[in-house]
Formats: sequence, C-alpha cells, structure tokens
Amino acid sequence: MSPPWPPALAGWHRVVETRDPSLIADLLADDVVFRSPAVYAPQQGKAITTAYLTAALRVLGPTARYTAEWSDNGGAVLEFEAELDDKLVHGVDILRWNADDRLTSFTVMVRPVQGLQALIAHMTRALAP
Repeated sequence: MSPPWPPALAGWHRVVETRDPSLIADLLADDVVFRSPAVYAPQQGKAITTAYLTAALRVLGPTARYTAEWSDNGGAVLEFEAELDDKLVHGVDILRWNADDRLTSFTVMVRPVQGLQALIAHMTRALAP
C-alpha cells in the first residue's frame, strides 16, 4: 500500500511506477517551469516540460528508483538513483504544486559529474527530433 501522498505527488509516483508518459500532461500546470541540471535557463510551459519528463522516463526509467522522500502540503523532494552507462546517477527531483494539484515546478539535480555527463548525452539523443 502506498503512503497517503497529496494528489500531485501520487500522480507523479503513478507515472514513474507505470512508466506511462501519457499521464504526464494532466499533472502539469500550463505555466509549469522545468529546471534541468544540464540547461542554464528554466524551461517554461507544459509542452517542453512534458518532453523533458517523457525523455527522462525513457532514459532513466528502466533503472531509476526513489530511495528517500520529504514532502509537505505544497512540495516534495524525491531522492533517486539510476544506472546509466555503468555509472551511478544520484539525484533529487524537487516538485512543487498548486491548490489545483498540478505541478508548477519540477527541478532536477544530479551528481556526480560523470553521471550528469552520461545523462546529458542520453537526454540529447532522446530529445532529438
């Protein structure tokens, strides 16, 4: 049985557990902001955030697992690990949501630099047209 997560957080966990990118768009506010560890400027809007999160599901999804979580009524920090090119990727997803239970902010931080470099290479390919 899963913990009594707020609806926005429960929705994100459902996306990760099922690896179903079709569930992402309904979780996002129209003005959501995505902050990538590889891109300087925040990415604004539902379409670009959906694209990044869909690519991340393909790239990290097969080995990603959340190892810890901290949350309150308006946000959460989810610590994760994944393996990519025989490198351990360790990071956090920082989620914030609004009163309508839509994600308004999604920030990703990743370490070590070798894991980030591998992630950038895979994400670049996954996001290519």
